[in-house]
Amino acid sequence: MHVLREEFDVVAMDFTTAGEASATIKRLLKKLGVNSSVVRRLSIACYEAEINLVIHSMGGKLILTVGAEDVVLTSEDVGPGIPDIDLAMSEGYSTASEDVRMMGFGAGMGLANMARNADEFNIESKVGEGTRIEMIFKLTDAQKSEGAV
Repeated sequence: MHVLREEFDVVAMDFTTAGEASATIKRLLKKLGVNSSVVRRLSIACYEAEINLVIHSMGGKLILTVGAEDVVLTSEDVGPGIPDIDLAMSEGYSTASEDVRMMGFGAGMGLANMARNADEFNIESKVGEGTRIEMIFKLTDAQKSEGAV
């Protein structure tokens, strides 16, 4: 059973709205009473995913699904896909342009930070089609018994 399911469109190269979906998701989770530790970790991963969508994709979306046991954040994009996922997962590796780096983005920590903050991390990518990342954040036993979500 889902308590909440929301989708947020993310536009490629739109740095003026980058981070808005992440901020909205953070507010929603706080309103639902999700444990602050989960909110913090999910917010970090969500921001990284959103910025990756802005920088590296041709557009995509973030999907937030809040359930009784966990919170799932999914990032789906339209191309170009990741040719070498293992390389892309290594800290410091980046394919961001020099212009993007000059704006302070593209340090090559996005995927690594997503994986580090999620309880479960799954990534699938096909060159020329796109990338799908699913991150699962487990709710604490105390939170489940309190019925905060």
